[in-house]
Amino acid sequence: MVTVTGLGAVTSKEVAAPPAPPAASAPAGKKKPSQGLIALAYLWPGLTGFVFFILVPLVGSLVISLFEWPLFGTPTFIGFGNYAKLFSDPTFYTVLLNTVIFAFVYTALNLVLALAISLWLNTRIKFAGFWRVIFFLPAITPMVANALIWRLLLSQDGLVNSVLAGVGIDGPSWLSDANFALISVITMSVWQSFGYNVIVLSAGLGSIPKEILEASRVDGTSAWSRLRHIILPMLSPSLFFTMTMTMIGAFQVFVQPQILTQGGPGEATNTFVLYLYRNGFVFDKLGYASALAWILFLVVMLITALQFAGQRKWVNYDK
Repeated sequence: MVTVTGLGAVTSKEVAAPPAPPAASAPAGKKKPSQGLIALAYLWPGLTGFVFFILVPLVGSLVISLFEWPLFGTPTFIGFGNYAKLFSDPTFYTVLLNTVIFAFVYTALNLVLALAISLWLNTRIKFAGFWRVIFFLPAITPMVANALIWRLLLSQDGLVNSVLAGVGIDGPSWLSDANFALISVITMSVWQSFGYNVIVLSAGLGSIPKEILEASRVDGTSAWSRLRHIILPMLSPSLFFTMTMTMIGAFQVFVQPQILTQGGPGEATNTFVLYLYRNGFVFDKLGYASALAWILFLVVMLITALQFAGQRKWVNYDK
């Protein structure tokens, strides 16, 4: 109801609202796509790549492992014969031991070196960004080229032995002596890849609140106490990530022993993937190589599962 005075002013505030327009109805016969179909539309490119480049080869390698399958020729079904032969093969145990030694020593040295350099770079030194780039460069350069350079450096008359001879030391045959060959492969591998872990751990150190470290300094704690009781617990998620990824990569080492030593001398640096490659493409045993690949998969999965089970005791996700 609207009341108008003689001066033409509206004295009542009760003005009727205009009617709302009718809601537009969906066209007959058309339905909105379900959330599942929308999600599938976004996921199908990644799922297609996963199916054709991971799942199908994975199933294919399992099938091939049940056959005696030459690279050129007619495959013969032998069931679990390749696996039975594998566990009676002395070379299998040798390459497995070499790979385990390489993986654990390489991972330990890699993480210790990366952590030490990350802590150094976190001390507000000058040109910290420049040093991070320098340490990261080997990780992005071609591994084959790096291995070739290291083979020249570690040869009998290479630069390393020339420097040692200059100070009166007769350098060993780094790549042809069984006592030094695996050490040389580990050294080259650590140099190649520790820069990636430096970047990850530096980012983890940067996320630690400065107030906590400053408060510990005010309380008079030593540098070792800060490292042990503050920095390492708060850095544990980054350490766990780098340890897990480094260990997985270590079990797949191939290029370094192939270029530096060709698996020698003898079987001193023959690793799991190198032995797998030789069985498949040198010895013409694709079925046996596929069986090796599945054993490697199970070993890596077991070690990774143990790492995830153990992380509950030392990884701290609360900051």
